[in-house]
Amino acid sequence: MAATATLFDKVWEPHVVATLPDGSVLLHIDRHLTHEMTSARAFENLRAANRSVRNPEITVCVQDHILSTAPGRDDDSYDRGTPFIRALRQNARNYGIRLFDIDDPEQGIVHVMAPELGVALPGLTAVCGDSHTCTIGAVGAVAFGIGTSEVEHVLATQTLVTRKPRRMRVVFDGVMAPGVSPKDLSLYLIARIGTAGGTGHAAEYAGSAIRAMSMEGRMTVCNMSIELGSRIGMVAPDDTTFDYLSGTPYAPKGEMWDRALATWRALPSDEDAVFDKEVRIDVADVAPQISWGNSPQDVIGVGDVIPDPADGADRRKSWERAIDYMGLQPGTPIEGLPIDKAFIGSCTNSRLADLRAAARILDGRKVADGVRALVVPGSASVKRAAEAEGLDTVFRRAGFDWREPGCSMCAGMNDDHVAPGERCIATTNRNFEGRQGPGSRTHLASPAMVAAAAVEGRIADVRKLMG
Repeated sequence: MAATATLFDKVWEPHVVATLPDGSVLLHIDRHLTHEMTSARAFENLRAANRSVRNPEITVCVQDHILSTAPGRDDDSYDRGTPFIRALRQNARNYGIRLFDIDDPEQGIVHVMAPELGVALPGLTAVCGDSHTCTIGAVGAVAFGIGTSEVEHVLATQTLVTRKPRRMRVVFDGVMAPGVSPKDLSLYLIARIGTAGGTGHAAEYAGSAIRAMSMEGRMTVCNMSIELGSRIGMVAPDDTTFDYLSGTPYAPKGEMWDRALATWRALPSDEDAVFDKEVRIDVADVAPQISWGNSPQDVIGVGDVIPDPADGADRRKSWERAIDYMGLQPGTPIEGLPIDKAFIGSCTNSRLADLRAAARILDGRKVADGVRALVVPGSASVKRAAEAEGLDTVFRRAGFDWREPGCSMCAGMNDDHVAPGERCIATTNRNFEGRQGPGSRTHLASPAMVAAAAVEGRIADVRKLMG
């Protein structure tokens, strides 16, 4: 390792088992997270090759993507998901892997429950067959998504053949204005440098705004790294991280915790560490953000207007297509655009802090007529904590459906979806064509912005509801 090193270097280098002739490396993986949608074929291939799982004790299986989130759900609540749910259950049993099943008290979206349980820890490498695994980098881990063939390779060998990315630092300095959230910072960043702005880089998020941010906020920022083109997003571990992880079920205890803490405190990037790319943002410049098109970089402030494709230069054709698909008119304000659905959930914004932010806006208010609104906690632990605070009562009184943990409406893989032509404002991470269902129209926003839109029945500036 170089005399001065970044956080990323300090985690990556000790995990390199070998450097291969083509310049790629064999990387040791400390935690392998699997879910029902991307693991079935990998397990089938293991069986066909008569291979075992190399380290079942550091592998985790989670039901989260295709299962129903309806109250009282079971395997058959969404019939298309039944085969996947049962296959994961059988594979976990056959290979001796810990399964967080539908009714497990610790079940949840994999990127939510792994950090909150201490399955993911600073200084570790972690992979999952899901691109938003970058979320977990908020604890100071190198975490990234992999493909199904790579899932099989990690299951069999606990290693992965990959290439080391370059290093990028995004510095968020200053204090966020009222009504602005970590989600807004991410959307603003992507709009500024584009969905390819981080391609080929591992992104480290730093600066005074990040240091002041809760772990939930840091996870939101890291979650959106892949929308920036970065497979890896990280935040240096600090006392906020350690307080969050202390006492979690799978974190070290006693003397082992003290030893781990001493190691983790040495992980932050050295003061003179060199990055290949750096972006600086004054968060005081950021207003509540809302997406208008079909890319996470199609984002404007809530007080702005739909852009004119004639001003889009090399993006003119994509803007024209997006405006047509989304049913918009250039030059019109995005504030006031009517919505059909409001969704609070997903691995981006379904943690307790997210639900609290939305509930503050909803308290004493009602969802507008004609709007269907649902809130899906990111894990069973989040759901219990929210219910203990009475947040579920706030949501229900306002007119939101209170659901069971899971990915829900994020990707339209289950029975929570947006119908063709319907407009949904969501706390998710992607607004691709058909992402929430064929013909669906998705606007990305923060939990508070979604709550405000649900109340108004149209895209609204949350700051006006905050007084």
